[in-house]
Amino acid sequence: MRDGVSPSCVALPRLRHSPWPTLLDFLAERLPRVSRDEWAQRMASGEVVDDAGQPLPPHAPYRHGARVYYWRTLPQEPDIPFQAQVLFRDERLLVADKPHFLPVTPGGRYVRQSLLVRLKHALNLPDLSPLHRIDRETAGLVVFSLRPQDRDAYQRLFRERRVHKTYEAIAPADAHRRWPLTRRSHILECEAAFYKMREAAPHEGRPPNSETHIDCIEQRGPWALYRLHPVTGRRHQLRVHMQGLGLPIVGDQFYPVVRRQPGEPEDFATPLRLLARAIAFDDPVTGEHRCFVSQRQLDWPATPEPTEPRDHSATLGLQNACDT
Repeated sequence: MRDGVSPSCVALPRLRHSPWPTLLDFLAERLPRVSRDEWAQRMASGEVVDDAGQPLPPHAPYRHGARVYYWRTLPQEPDIPFQAQVLFRDERLLVADKPHFLPVTPGGRYVRQSLLVRLKHALNLPDLSPLHRIDRETAGLVVFSLRPQDRDAYQRLFRERRVHKTYEAIAPADAHRRWPLTRRSHILECEAAFYKMREAAPHEGRPPNSETHIDCIEQRGPWALYRLHPVTGRRHQLRVHMQGLGLPIVGDQFYPVVRRQPGEPEDFATPLRLLARAIAFDDPVTGEHRCFVSQRQLDWPATPEPTEPRDHSATLGLQNACDT
């Protein structure tokens, strides 16, 4: 681990006749997103190592079956000027309270500016591993495992839906709808925009694969605070279900229409008003009941007033669901 970043590993294939005289030849051909010159520079700087942690120079020969390690770096990584808080830590679990805009794990434009890498670096925890994910735009609770031997037992809780999650969201008020309600639909990837999801239209005949219980708990003028309990964990599920009710979450950059393309600069003044408020489960290792609550609060938006809410479930189709 270097500055909180764990190494990536690549195994060299065992071949009777290798087409790569050197390790550099192999890396340049098999991992071309990094140029040959950059691989050579990394190797010369000691940033490519073997199983023993020994640097592999640019002229190192190709070794059949060897494992090679390197660290992902980004030359210009955007800075995220918000900090997470550690709410709980014992010998098995760590619970962090994540701000908006901070990704949980490295990916895309972010490596060191991710919650996992920041925590690994600050607390010197090389085995830290998230047990679940929340969107980069979402604030709130993320639970981590500290010990590899416990990880599967905790991850099984999430796979078997034995974790009770509570979210809060601010969206347009809807005085005409009876609360609470349950939203069930089939969520799938949006063919027209890879970074979006959509609800299948009724005529597509797809059975529900997502379920969220939703209640309205407070109203301030044209806005309302909603409590959401997801039963399933589909990508963008809460955002898609609220949009399907005609109640898009305030600050959502993708739903109902795309206001910021992936990779475009962030507007830190307009966060998504979605918060992972609480998480509870029975600990599979100790047997005790665990319940954690976020200390963050969602900011109520100012006017202008939202348009009249409209339930899109009856008219939802591929064209308007994937509108960009």
